Amino acid sequence: MEDRMGEHPGNVESEPVRQATASCETEDLGLSGRQCITPEPLDPCTLVIFGASGDLAARKLMPALFNLFRNGGLPDRLRIVGCARTPMEDDAFREKLRPAEEPGSPGAGGAWDEFAARLHYQAVDYTDSASFDELAAFLGRLDAEAGTMGNRIFYLAVPPILYELLARRIGEAGLASEREGRNGWARIVVEKPFGHDLETAMDLDRSLHESFAESQVFRIDHYLAKETVQNVLIFRFANAIFEPVWNRRYVSRVRILASETLGVEHRAGYYEQAGVLRDMFQNHMMQVLALIAMEPPPRFETDWVMDEKTKVFRALRPFPIEDPYENLVLGQYGPGFVNGAPVPGYRQEAGVGEDSLTPTFASMRIYIDNWRWQGVPFLLTSGKRLGRKVTEITIEFREVPHSIFRNVLGERVAANRLTLGIYPEEKISLVFQTKNPGAALRLRSVTMDFHYSQNYTGPVLDAYEKVLIDCIRGDRMLFWRQDGVELSWSFLSPILERCEECENRGRMLRFYEAGSMGPEGAFDG
Repeated sequence: MEDRMGEHPGNVESEPVRQATASCETEDLGLSGRQCITPEPLDPCTLVIFGASGDLAARKLMPALFNLFRNGGLPDRLRIVGCARTPMEDDAFREKLRPAEEPGSPGAGGAWDEFAARLHYQAVDYTDSASFDELAAFLGRLDAEAGTMGNRIFYLAVPPILYELLARRIGEAGLASEREGRNGWARIVVEKPFGHDLETAMDLDRSLHESFAESQVFRIDHYLAKETVQNVLIFRFANAIFEPVWNRRYVSRVRILASETLGVEHRAGYYEQAGVLRDMFQNHMMQVLALIAMEPPPRFETDWVMDEKTKVFRALRPFPIEDPYENLVLGQYGPGFVNGAPVPGYRQEAGVGEDSLTPTFASMRIYIDNWRWQGVPFLLTSGKRLGRKVTEITIEFREVPHSIFRNVLGERVAANRLTLGIYPEEKISLVFQTKNPGAALRLRSVTMDFHYSQNYTGPVLDAYEKVLIDCIRGDRMLFWRQDGVELSWSFLSPILERCEECENRGRMLRFYEAGSMGPEGAFDG
């Protein structure tokens, strides 16, 4: 049994956004609500959302924008233009997105009506260049009416197959150029996946750069915007007691776990083509790995940080694809129970073939060939329909080199363990050994916890709120750079090709019961 030590107040104001928020709590500074969320005033702009009638816009983008509006986190002169093929009037678009009007709900008190006045809708035929000319004219009129100064963000909340087409149409309509002698800027936002493999990722990049410069391209990975993921760098490089032991001399292995209780849901069409390696490993898992393994940059600035991440990807040891079974476990969920309720297996999901060999679980052991991490295994695990939804990073330290208690205890001394919890608990936990009270000499493991929200009462941004603010600010720190995308695909593409060869697909796949924690032995490391 693990005992819990009393929580000790921590310094939660290290991250820049939290610095601004903490300052707002000092009454004599007289700062506005907006300055509590962003360190500086935001430029006026128009946010154009392609795919505005779809699921991503309704579930993630609009709630995030509305919550930012309620907390004073958006520019005063902001307009949001929804674009999709479906013809729709502005009022119908606003009503479609209206939240439930319940006492105490975000839509109560008329806040939604005030926010909705900033929403507009423009039907666009993605295949018709004339339709984009009409959009350009509409945006020009909106600039003049709302004073948004020609600043525009184009958010592609559409299936990845449309990225190249839309980027090209936006450029052809003259909407991608940044105006000389004015404060006008243009940015394009794409969601993962960034291609299906290395070749398609490079093709996508070329298409984006036909009209947009690299500084205008924002490749979203919402994992990077989670507060506790951002806190990894602060934890490592703002505390002198951890960085000296953050290496192969003291760390025996590192585990990164991202498990989900949900199945494929309504995404079968995408997931059948992607599988867990493309869906989770090429982006989320690789970014978390880079934060854990990177060297300290000279300064906390976008390109310096991205450079150090890129070095981690370059140092990845080529995966032993000739005999991958010792370092890779692939699985697919079958029928089972999650939270006491029966759930179907992957092959029984709507849109999935009855003989599908698409993996929904992967556990991969990889190594980083550099001075800091040589020989330390990194175990990356992610899967669907598992017994619990949890995202965490665990640093397992080496055992003491010599136990002076061996002749007394007759047992090994358990190693220290540091856990960085991302979900559901945002916390940092350190496990270490103490003496159990009493006359006999016995050890017990105790856990020292820090909860991320402890002693903090200001506004907390969710991942999409944070990335939307950064898009408006033009801050690319929490986004992918193309060299990182290509290096990640370079590492994973040979593995995918090997796993997808006809003779290997069925051989490598293990089936596991929904509600379990994956195939047996997958977490042994």
